[in-house]
Amino acid sequence: MYKIFSYSRDFGFKSQITRSALSIPSNIAEGWERYTEKEKFRFLSIAKGSAGELKTQLMIAIDIDYIAKDIGLLKIKEIDEIALMLGGLMKSLNTEK
Repeated sequence: MYKIFSYSRDFGFKSQITRSALSIPSNIAEGWERYTEKEKFRFLSIAKGSAGELKTQLMIAIDIDYIAKDIGLLKIKEIDEIALMLGGLMKSLNTEK
């Protein structure tokens, strides 16, 4: 996201979209360093929420012509895949006893 929005003069939008993008791997990493499955699940859930936030921001960026539609849709597809992987990982944590 930093590279895609490096040109943007809308510093508020750029800050928000890069923060949500950074939140995904940061929360995965933080959760994986936790000791309990419950804590891991919680941080994966936060990461999944950030993926939803980022997807929404990219949709808005496409609508207001901050990003080319083809690039935005590609990134949205990648985010959808990440969200599915996070959901699968959360399910495996939640069902393991």
